[in-house]
Amino acid sequence: MIKKIIFLVCVLTLSTCGSYNSIDRFYNAHKNDSQVTAIRVPQFMLSLLGNISPEMKSLIGNTRDLRYMQFPSATPERTQYLNTQMNTITGNSFIEVFRKNDELKRNVISIREKRNAVKEILIYNNNNIRGSFLYFNGDFDPVKVREMAKSSEFNELPNSLVKEFNMQSSEEINE
Repeated sequence: MIKKIIFLVCVLTLSTCGSYNSIDRFYNAHKNDSQVTAIRVPQFMLSLLGNISPEMKSLIGNTRDLRYMQFPSATPERTQYLNTQMNTITGNSFIEVFRKNDELKRNVISIREKRNAVKEILIYNNNNIRGSFLYFNGDFDPVKVREMAKSSEFNELPNSLVKEFNMQSSEEINE
């Protein structure tokens, strides 16, 4: 009986943090690949990103973990592999808010909810040349997330993120 309870507790513990660990595993497995841009924003730097737009500022203010990764996807095999990886990460624990498939090309916005709040947002894009994902973990207003997904505001953030971090690193080098 005690073994069954311990087993059940272990299964429940693993299932509650499954998507985070999958994102973590994917990020760590590919961050050192050739031609990859990988950004993980530390908690103290999230406030710097609030200048993008008022909507993004309200979203970023509730973020605990923000990651962005861009990777090459030049062959059909690689594209299929990446698409499968992202489908595995989202699995049954995410709700797809938006999906556009064009052969192997993908545009997917998925969320993970808990009660009346969105806890995770995963935006995956792959155009058969480059793939990318943008991941948020925090407490988000579902209405605000839906509005941002509808108006494509999430598409602007990766460029702003890369620009912010490229400027940051070049300023540090100059000092």
